[in-house]
Amino acid sequence: MKRLLIANRGEIALRIASSARDLGLEIVAVYSDADAGAPHVRDADYAARLGPAEPSASYLDIDAVLRAAEATGADAVHPGYGFLAESPEFAERCVAAGLTFVGPPANAMRALGNKASSKRLLAGSNVPFLPGYHGEDQSDDAFVAAAAEVGYPLMIKASAGGGGRGMRLVTDGARLSDSLRSARSEAAAAFGNGDLLLERALVGPRHIEVQIFADAFGNVVHLGERDCSVQRRHQKLLEEAPSPAVDAALRERLGAVAVEVARAATYVGAGTVEFLLDASGAFFFIEMNTRLQVEHPVTEAIFGVDLVAWQLRVARGEPLPLLQDQLRSYGHAIEARLCAEDPAHDFLPQSGTLVAWKAPPGIRVEHALESGIVLSPYYDSMIAKLIAHGATREDARRKLVRALEECVAFGIPTNRAALVAYVRDERFVAGAATTRFIEERPNTGGVEAEPPASAVALAATLLFVRASARGGFGSWTAWSSSHLPVATITLSIDDGPARSISLAVQGPSDVVATIDGSEFRITIAPLDAASSRGRYRLEDGPWRTLAFAESGRRTFFEVEGRTFAVIDRGGELAASALAGGPGDGFLRAPMSGRVVTIAAAGDVVKAGTSLVVLEAMKMEHVLALPVDAALREVTAAVGLQVHANDILLTYEPVAAP
Repeated sequence: MKRLLIANRGEIALRIASSARDLGLEIVAVYSDADAGAPHVRDADYAARLGPAEPSASYLDIDAVLRAAEATGADAVHPGYGFLAESPEFAERCVAAGLTFVGPPANAMRALGNKASSKRLLAGSNVPFLPGYHGEDQSDDAFVAAAAEVGYPLMIKASAGGGGRGMRLVTDGARLSDSLRSARSEAAAAFGNGDLLLERALVGPRHIEVQIFADAFGNVVHLGERDCSVQRRHQKLLEEAPSPAVDAALRERLGAVAVEVARAATYVGAGTVEFLLDASGAFFFIEMNTRLQVEHPVTEAIFGVDLVAWQLRVARGEPLPLLQDQLRSYGHAIEARLCAEDPAHDFLPQSGTLVAWKAPPGIRVEHALESGIVLSPYYDSMIAKLIAHGATREDARRKLVRALEECVAFGIPTNRAALVAYVRDERFVAGAATTRFIEERPNTGGVEAEPPASAVALAATLLFVRASARGGFGSWTAWSSSHLPVATITLSIDDGPARSISLAVQGPSDVVATIDGSEFRITIAPLDAASSRGRYRLEDGPWRTLAFAESGRRTFFEVEGRTFAVIDRGGELAASALAGGPGDGFLRAPMSGRVVTIAAAGDVVKAGTSLVVLEAMKMEHVLALPVDAALREVTAAVGLQVHANDILLTYEPVAAP
């Protein structure tokens, strides 16, 4: 093994490349047109184009990846952590092409990578299962009959793949048919396989997974468990190791079952065995991911190992670096997934230009970001991972809060403030979070729906100070400490309503802002545009850090862990093109995506009826209206790639009879 092609992108490719270089390997990057100038491409020794931006035409195109390997002289392929990492066809074709595949053999993938086949393989073993249906008959009739036997609530799952795609919770039979259709469609789009299975749903369990590793000499070890219970849309947001719900005895039982699963398929390489844990301490096998997981850094942190390096060593025929009795863990680690999505609007994925990025110091951060980079709508919404390690869980938790607060990501909405709220939540602090943790919180993800008045006042002051440094503020004339103007500025924050703020200048960088009858005296110290940082003081309180960045008409700023985007409306609000709200006659796209289904003109629909299904960042999103309506004109079509705020259809509200 001399030259390694990494069949993935972004921070995954950079992470794998780092370990591969430490072992003396040359790096080959692959890229789609959307990633031609991406950091993982610039970082590599060789790079090869795959094709257009769409995943199916680029990173998931096996023929294109193999052509890239041949063109660059690669002799080994690492599939990353994505869908190719669980493709037995890809593994077989790599081997047939004379390439070393860094992953499990294809027969092990087939046995364990499909949820239904893995349960059939493990039937009669010591592995505990939930009641369910894993049959080959995929007709709706078969699922209806099975659901009646399994009972509700139940979970529909895609047999192939992972990451929450193709999963639907069904609480009664009336929703089963629609949920089957939606799950099949999403699974087929994500994995090229629309097969499904059913499982009895546990209410509020823990999601526990065990990291296993095996070599070709018959050695199999487990590296403890991870708790991945904090999820939204069945996708993980916070992961930690060890789990606060697992004691030494339970850990031993979980590890033994995980090793048994691996041995049943003569497994080789890295894998993750996933379980649900109920309040009584009973656990149930749900699936095995035949790859390295996104959250593997928390395991690396507490065991002091490099699991990617282990993958590479095992792939070139070496035994495991450590056996079970040689593995020792230390402390606690927590990982947070920073995602380009809007928690205040049901975590809808976001794309666009990342105006400013700064990783926090003091902890491990995996990312492929830089200021000015364009985040595409074609790929996963996760943009970075922050991993904190400490001697105790509380040490790690506090480090993570601090790091999230210091992280700067301006230009598009992210879940950063929501992550801070989650890590500070008393249930998480107590180690009591289950898979219902986010579901039971407010829909805003812990972020206030409206910015506080003090933030609006600070926004107005920041606009004034920045504009004054450029020699004027709209129609205002130059000023000095002897010329103290009073004027009104109109602005909006986060595309909210226009707000009027009166500013009375007390001196350079020192104003009294009046909003809704409340006064705020704000002082802003000289700002460093190069570093996009400065300080501000509210009333006579302490000085606080202020991070900011400008892009076009928007000024982004961050205070106390929350990011705001402010626009100076300058009295021109009526002429600005704002997205219409409910009842304005337009249904607009809330984010960029591909139209999967769309209603027909002339239909009269009830409030809440599914009108459009958008596929964005590998997930399907259903759009509906909050009112009964008659659909007048459909301006989008199935298969069309639309952008945020595009009009999809027009409608007229219909009065209830």
